[in-house]
Amino acid sequence: MERAQERAVTGRQARAALELLVHGVGGTTPEKMLNDPRTVRITGDDTAAVFRRADEVDADHADGTATGGPRDRPVPEAYVWCNLTSGNGTRALWLLLLPFMVVNLAHWMRPAARERTRAVRLYGLLVRLAGLSLTVLLVAAACEVALDLTAWQCAGTRACAERHSWLGFLSPAVRDDGWWTLPGRRLALAALIPAALTGLLWYLSHRTWRAYESQEPPNGKPEREDVLGHTALGRPGFWYGRRLVARLRAAHTAAGLLTVAAAVGTAAAREDRRPGGPALLDTLGRLLEVSLAAGALATVWVVCRRGRSERRLDRELDTHLVRHLPLGCLALLALTLVYAGWQRPGWESAGRLPGDVTFGGIALTQGALVIALAVVASVLHHRSAREPEARAALRGLGGPAVAMLACALGGVMSGGVSQRVSDWLDGTGTSLPGPPVLLTWQASVIPVVLIVLLVLGGLLGRDAWRLARAERVTVAREYGVDPGDPARTGRIARARAMATLTDRAPLLVAVTSTATLLLGAGALVGAFATGRTPTGATEGAHPFVQGAAQTGHALGSWLIGLGFLLFVTWGRRAYKDASARRTIGILWDVGTFWPRAAHPFSPPCYAERAVPDLTWRMVTWTRATGGRLVISGHSQGSVLAAAAAWQLKAADRRRVALLTYGSPIERLYGRWFPAHFGPAALNALHEDVDCWRNLYRLTDPIGGPVRLSGDSCGPEVDREPLADPLEYGRTADHPLPAPILGHSDYQADPAFAEERERLLMRLRSAVPAQGGGDPRC
Repeated sequence: MERAQERAVTGRQARAALELLVHGVGGTTPEKMLNDPRTVRITGDDTAAVFRRADEVDADHADGTATGGPRDRPVPEAYVWCNLTSGNGTRALWLLLLPFMVVNLAHWMRPAARERTRAVRLYGLLVRLAGLSLTVLLVAAACEVALDLTAWQCAGTRACAERHSWLGFLSPAVRDDGWWTLPGRRLALAALIPAALTGLLWYLSHRTWRAYESQEPPNGKPEREDVLGHTALGRPGFWYGRRLVARLRAAHTAAGLLTVAAAVGTAAAREDRRPGGPALLDTLGRLLEVSLAAGALATVWVVCRRGRSERRLDRELDTHLVRHLPLGCLALLALTLVYAGWQRPGWESAGRLPGDVTFGGIALTQGALVIALAVVASVLHHRSAREPEARAALRGLGGPAVAMLACALGGVMSGGVSQRVSDWLDGTGTSLPGPPVLLTWQASVIPVVLIVLLVLGGLLGRDAWRLARAERVTVAREYGVDPGDPARTGRIARARAMATLTDRAPLLVAVTSTATLLLGAGALVGAFATGRTPTGATEGAHPFVQGAAQTGHALGSWLIGLGFLLFVTWGRRAYKDASARRTIGILWDVGTFWPRAAHPFSPPCYAERAVPDLTWRMVTWTRATGGRLVISGHSQGSVLAAAAAWQLKAADRRRVALLTYGSPIERLYGRWFPAHFGPAALNALHEDVDCWRNLYRLTDPIGGPVRLSGDSCGPEVDREPLADPLEYGRTADHPLPAPILGHSDYQADPAFAEERERLLMRLRSAVPAQGGGDPRC
């Protein structure tokens, strides 16, 4: 009797099969994924969940197969995660923190190299310091607007204060006996705005930290790592970044508060150091400056002290540091505000606050960090554990280039806010000194950058046009129509040519980052060498030079303000419009896949919820049924599927087959993130799973081949490119013209059903032996 029961259980487990569907960018509904209007959520919540058809909810409890059809048909499930990136309006406002997200991407673009080397640790340290500089830049821009332009310049000028009546209680010219009219008290009151901004960033980071970084994986024990085929995505602590994010959040919050305190305290200390100034306040000012310097050193030490702990589940939180460092800096800020608000007879606000030194120091620091990062990345690329990867973006310099773009974005947004507020406050353009000279120089080089990009865009467009002409012959030959319909052939050829522009992204990033680095250095030299705006610095020069400077100044100021207004408008529209919110969510699908390793205020990583969800589902199902499953991923869903497969134990991975279509796993991730999705890591994954098949089209601008090579299992992953459109003209099966699908509707191609059935057929066989299945699928 016991033997009969054992045979029954074994037979049921051999038949148990599951098909787990994961959608891609833009999201979808479980009804569309399962092709059934009646679906039921079997596990998960309103943010992310797994769905089944209503009549297959209890399929596993019977014989492990679906009901209502063939007895051995696998059960389909749909994992819907679109609300992680585009679920509500407030998340779209993360667009305003785009520089933080970009610098966080630079951390993961490290070239492939041996782990635990000094160069690897130095690379991570430099990116974290670049992220810290961006926080200081953002808060400094808020201080420039609130303290310098509003409280110091506008409130201290009669014409501006009268134009803006809401500043009347701060203006000594409008209200002589007002308590808030003293310069120090105006600065102290205005300092609440950047301090509140810092607190808001802390709150957003803390709230998302509880929801995302606190998802534990099912496998907490690390496996033995093969140097040649290992990727950090398989480590138990990779998607569990609680400790590092908590430390970085404390450090960046402290940096923001110290920046506000420095902006207020230095203005008051400069007044106290003048001849005849109060000696007691001068002494207190020096003590505060020493305290601020000590706080800054402590903050930098926290950022430099510890990186990510991925090899184990690090549940420690450094509670004392996380609490005491921000609270200590908050107390120091409060003391600074009291110190600045003390009455100083004869103190009047004139000129600008010393913003040029602040913004110049930040720009110089960021440039030095980017150059150092480029040197380290080059060393890692050429001294990797294997030969330098030929397809790595920019020969391993993708991370430094993207870090430079993050710094440029931060400068554009900071300068845009300052320039727009200055223009709004100073209606005539003559009553206020305006923002720091450096910000004006940086705005003046924006038109030059745009000209460079326009030229590059023209060259890329010319190449695409030439390629489209050449593709006409190929299209006619593949479809067997010569000459065919010229318009139809041209549309197909243009779709293929436009899809190749994705592969030119490294050139675009390289040109943009190099131009911003060189022009930014020129703006820094010009600002400090002349101490005047570009228009003022070219007075007396050749009329053409002077005209170019005036045009660049005016056009740059307009463009930099327009860019910031577009960010704000896009965010507000996303808050009110669900369709716009979903569009912005698509951008986050790519930008927020990676954990927050360099900046705690960047948008939260949705994969820290999605990957544990998929891993838990696969582990619990395979261990409960003893069966096997196919995980089918489209677009970004294929990346999530691969990341979840890496998190499984080796024995569980051998029960899994992968079906990817429209996948950017090599075309995007393999090129830009070679340390984690390089050829060796993908080859190792292919050998570990039961089988892997990949579908792509030549008209797809996102998906592409996996390009595995070097052994017997590599070439069999990629199927030949799918025909798009399915038919060139009208046929019996397609009486109307077939559309060019590009990145969408892979299920409409008969090849998809063929490959899916090919994988599902394997699930009907017994579980493979310890050595794995047939690599040829």
